[in-house]
Amino acid sequence: MRTKGWLILLLGSVAVGCCSCASDEVSRQANEEGVYTRYNLHYVAEHGTVKASFANWTDWPGHGFVPYNSRVLAQGWSNRIHFQTDTGLRINFEINPGRMGMSATQYLALITSPTQVTYENLSDVDRQGIEAGKALVGMSKQGVMIALGYPAQHRTPSLDDNRWTYWKGRHDTYVVEFDGSGKVAAITG
Repeated sequence: MRTKGWLILLLGSVAVGCCSCASDEVSRQANEEGVYTRYNLHYVAEHGTVKASFANWTDWPGHGFVPYNSRVLAQGWSNRIHFQTDTGLRINFEINPGRMGMSATQYLALITSPTQVTYENLSDVDRQGIEAGKALVGMSKQGVMIALGYPAQHRTPSLDDNRWTYWKGRHDTYVVEFDGSGKVAAITG
């Protein structure tokens, strides 16, 4: 009877492991071959560590960003993704799966691509904001996402919302407000 219980437990573990095969493939490619960033990847240097966050710290002292379409090696765990750029920069990316509603591996697939991304129909103001890593009045939603990164889901539950929240630092936020046509009308906070 005891052997049967262990066998059921073992088979259950194998079945659960197979459900994550697609996520495992994303992680394998990101770790072994590298992937490309879909959006600018913002980070801060703090206490000798380079950190980034799902909350997109986009205006903190010591802030910088890796431009979109940068090739990175990445490895995801339950609450972290470690990125390494071709220049050797190592970024410890903090994840909060409870607030995000997805695992680190799922988030990694959302913010990276196996090939370089192409964004067409970007306006001049979109390109200026993306290059500066900032939201500018007149930018499109796509332009803001490329410039600032995917907004944190617990404060911006839907990309259809006309208010996207980003962080200046660990505790200070600002809101990018869009008009009815999906263009930035104001940046508050």
